[in-house]
Amino acid sequence: MADFGRKIGPTPRIFGQLDMKLKKTVVMVGMMGAGKTAVGRALAAKIGVPFLDSDAEIVKAANMAIAEIFERDGEAFFRQKETQVIERLLDEERGILSTGGGAFLAEANRDLISDKGVAVWLDADLDLLWQRVRHKDTRPLLHTPNPRQTLKEIYEVRVPVYAKAELSVKADAKYSIEDMADRVLEALLTRPDVLEA
Repeated sequence: MADFGRKIGPTPRIFGQLDMKLKKTVVMVGMMGAGKTAVGRALAAKIGVPFLDSDAEIVKAANMAIAEIFERDGEAFFRQKETQVIERLLDEERGILSTGGGAFLAEANRDLISDKGVAVWLDADLDLLWQRVRHKDTRPLLHTPNPRQTLKEIYEVRVPVYAKAELSVKADAKYSIEDMADRVLEALLTRPDVLEA
């Protein structure tokens, strides 16, 4: 006779069941390929809060891909819309917000994030980023004759700005998405003003 009440194997850790309270929106910042969307989505599931994505919201509002917006309207127009979307998302709902790689560069966006949320930098090194983005054609800034060199130049300019984020979590090629989400969660738990267990 089968024992249907018996648990088979280890019980997975589901942080959302630990009655955590998110007090501020957590904004994932970092380079393209750092894992902001994948890690953000996993983190939101662990805590049991909504996952928000500023790039996805821009695509939905414009009804076109980001690469198309860049091509048709230019980067300045895109950045203006990005700021509007980030502000709206920070105001509307508390959750995990993934932003585009360039979003945190704008002082206005950094101020909004600092006032209404907390920035977490997913700090991935250049080689890891290149491994992740080199076969994708969805990165308009890398549509250049030497995309590896372009990525390096963007990286060198942006890293000092990302370093201004309140929290940072070092990425590693060995980490799975779940591992990274756990590391971000550990960092957030050092901030009871952001996340309360």
